[in-house]
Parts: sequence; C-alpha cells; structure tokens
Amino acid sequence: MTGWIRVLPFASLLTSVVTAQAPLSIPNGLPSWAYNIPDKVQPPSVPVTGPVRVPGSNKEYDAAKIAGNATPPDWFPGEHISAPPIVTGEGGGTTMACGSCHLMSGQGHPESADLAGLPVEYLVRQMNYFKTGARKDDARMGPIAKATSDEDIRKSAEYFAALTPIPFVKVIETSMPPKTYVATAGRHRVLSPQGGTEPIGHRIIQTPVDPQRTADRDPHSGYLAYVPPGSIANGEALVKTGGNGKTIQCVICHGDQLKGLGEVPRIAGLQPVYIARQLINMQNGSSAGTNAALMKKAVANLSEDDIISISAYLGSLPPR
Repeated sequence: MTGWIRVLPFASLLTSVVTAQAPLSIPNGLPSWAYNIPDKVQPPSVPVTGPVRVPGSNKEYDAAKIAGNATPPDWFPGEHISAPPIVTGEGGGTTMACGSCHLMSGQGHPESADLAGLPVEYLVRQMNYFKTGARKDDARMGPIAKATSDEDIRKSAEYFAALTPIPFVKVIETSMPPKTYVATAGRHRVLSPQGGTEPIGHRIIQTPVDPQRTADRDPHSGYLAYVPPGSIANGEALVKTGGNGKTIQCVICHGDQLKGLGEVPRIAGLQPVYIARQLINMQNGSSAGTNAALMKKAVANLSEDDIISISAYLGSLPPR
C-alpha cells in the first residue's frame, strides 16, 4: 500500500489543514488514550497554504478547502463508485459531508469509523441509533444524524457498503513506542517534535504513517498502532475461544474470519483505537441498540488489558 512510504519525524505540519473539532470530555474513570482528547499544550506549527497534492493522484486542492468539512477532497475518484452529495458535499446544503471524516474510501481515521464494505442495513441502523440517542455522541454524530434525512442516510449507507476495504493499519507490539501528543487539528495522535520513546503502559498508541498526508485526507496513507507485547496472541484467544474464563468469542456473531455475517458487520482490520473505544462505550452504556444487551453481556467482564488485546488482534487482521 502506498501509505507506508514515509514517516515525518516532526508532526507540526498536521495542525495546518484539518479543522479543529469540538473539545470532547471523557466519562469519569474511562481511559483517555481511547478518546484522542487534544493535549492542552500544543507544539508550535507552521500552517500549510496554497495548492496541495498527494502521491499517485493527479488532483490538486487548496489547503483551505481540505481544511473544511463541507467538501472533502476526492484524491482517487476512479477507485470508487459515484458518491451521493451527502458524502461529497457537492451542491451545498451540508456543513459535514460524510467523506470529510470517513474519507471517500470509507476507511476513516481513529477518531471516526471505518465504514468500507459494512452492510447497508447495519449502517442505516447505526444512524438511527444516533438520531434517537440510543447510541450517544452529542458532540458529533448525534447532531449530524438528526440533521440528515432518511433518504440521504440510505444513499450514504449504500455508497459505503459498496466500497472495498483495504489494509489501513499496521499493528506493532512494543514496550517502548515513540513519544506522542494529540493534536488539536483533527484530534490525531502524532509524534512529539522532541522525539524519544516512553513506556506503553496500558494503552494503544496509534499514529499516522505520514501526518501531512493524513491531514490531507489521503486514503492511501494509513496508520501504525503500537500495542503492548503479547497483545495480539492474547486477543486471538479471547476472540476465538473466550480465553481466561471470558465469554467474548466474537466469532460466534461476526464469523470465523471476523468479516461479518449478514447484517452483522466485519470487525477484522478495523482501527484498534476505534475498536477499543467502542468496547469501552458498550461496557459503560453509551453505545446501545437492538443487540445492546447481548454486547454489554459479552464485554462486561473484559479488563482494560483484554480490550487492548482484542483491539490489537482485530486490527492486525486483513479486512477481507
């Protein structure tokens, strides 16, 4: 994948092109690493202005256009079917086009969701949960869902369901990942300009391979996810057999390859931080719906380390 070309050692470029999102709060007692809350102290940055290009694309967009959420850049239009206005923002009428956070490829970033190839009815159902408040996200998806018509919800669901997911994250086990901070722009965790490493502790540290290309919403530039040593094997045991006395066994509902069954979505190849956040939300009641009771029971006994391990294993799998 072309996204693994280069790693920028100094990430201040990232803050120049993605519009800062509303500050979020974390429910008391929940792990902050899963929520990408921007650090209070931000390193100085140099804004990027003027025309922007990304490797492999013949498109060019102004940095100011990329920074907004109304009309996301479509760097590789030949790689997907025609997208509806609710995804592209074309024609106006929306301030938050779906492609701005989830990318035109549907891959998304850790602070959003990977929608590529997910079942239409599953996506429609999730939007309805956001509308009714059964699934809570008062800072972003709740208001967006309430402002989106049922017709546009279905059109966007059909678009994302038709996309083919690609590997977008490389999971690396290490006890000493690079030092990072969460940037205000885009809420991406990026490398500290001072360099160095730090103990991973009980965390998943997920960073862009190339912060500038991520900021430019390049769907060919993915992520590195650093996880504690042993996480992948521990996660596989939990997912497949409910190891250590747990009862998770994701394969029962999501299939032997974890690529989905009918309207049950794939969980293979999703971004680890996103998976972890959803499991934490299910444990704490902020993510509900038709199968809320089943999922809450399935994850009730998971420790934070279990959640990290499951997320690491699922993220390490091919998405198709």
